[in-house]
Amino acid sequence: MEVPRQADVVVVGGGALGASTAFHLRQLGVQDVVLLERETLASGSTGKAAGGIRTQFADELNIRIALRSLDEFERFGELTGAEISFRQHGYLFLLDTEPDVAAFRDALALQRSLGVPSRELMPAEAADLVPQLALDDVLAATFCSRDGYATPEAVVQGYASASGATLLQGCALTGVKVQGGRIVAIETTRGPIATDTVVCCAGIWSRDVGALAGVDLPVEGEARSMWFSPEDGGLPQELPLTIDFSSSFYFHREGPGVAFGGRERQLEDVAEAALRRLPVLAELPVRSSWWGWYDVSPDWNALVGEAAEPSRFLYATGFSGHGFQQAPAVGEHLAELVVRREPTLDLSAFAADRFEHGALRPETFVI
Repeated sequence: MEVPRQADVVVVGGGALGASTAFHLRQLGVQDVVLLERETLASGSTGKAAGGIRTQFADELNIRIALRSLDEFERFGELTGAEISFRQHGYLFLLDTEPDVAAFRDALALQRSLGVPSRELMPAEAADLVPQLALDDVLAATFCSRDGYATPEAVVQGYASASGATLLQGCALTGVKVQGGRIVAIETTRGPIATDTVVCCAGIWSRDVGALAGVDLPVEGEARSMWFSPEDGGLPQELPLTIDFSSSFYFHREGPGVAFGGRERQLEDVAEAALRRLPVLAELPVRSSWWGWYDVSPDWNALVGEAAEPSRFLYATGFSGHGFQQAPAVGEHLAELVVRREPTLDLSAFAADRFEHGALRPETFVI
């Protein structure tokens, strides 16, 4: 596709956040949008994500973002015409330490006050949901039936197709031209585009994108791996996305089989926690694996907002593994900032300059 000479808005990054932003800009009447992706849509972190969508967070803003996003995921087909295979089989957290139980109980109270139908389970109730679990050391569990998982690539394609944006794939950002504190154009590997508004949704590459405009976005990459077995070991068809919280081992249905992962990069390193919690995995063949990046901020919470200078440089990054599932609400928020509409959610506490003021906002329920 030919590079346009100008655009009202250029969104950098063709993952879930970038595609959602382009879609919501169209919803707010912005017609001339370029979605810039240096490789192909969903080729970065989104395409490697587990696809989890949950409301069980400890930070109030993350809960509000999750609820707003969940509503859009539930209506995704109606809004975009795309099928994303959203399976609302719930999220099941397994807790084996007293401090974790106490923290999750506090979070449950906050979640319920905001309308999340989460609840605490006894270990025996968790076993009813997933009989193959080994739960001898589990003290409690939490569960929310509205949570679940979808297909990340389908979400990106659905948003992008419905956005009406000019999709520039295989086109990398190489420069941001600023004059008098204002953006006037960008440079790409395929030529310049005149614009006064840039939205950075570039994941772990956001620091580099920000630097081109003189904006500091403190994001680092942390690699995470997943593995897939084509067999399911008799696990329930409606399997919740299940997380052993203290080890971060998790698993969920993937077609006829099961996908699983954790903090570790190598299968032998995740195996101890995996086999301890789900012994049936020892009987299942592992056919494939993949890995992707968490874009991690200093407090493991998102960076969302608009830079003071240059004007009209907006960003959403540093989600630390939650970017895909929070893309609907955050994309809406960015679009509202672009058109200077009163935001549906006040996300000003997530501004990147909070670290300069010592206003860290840690999210403790990170997988």
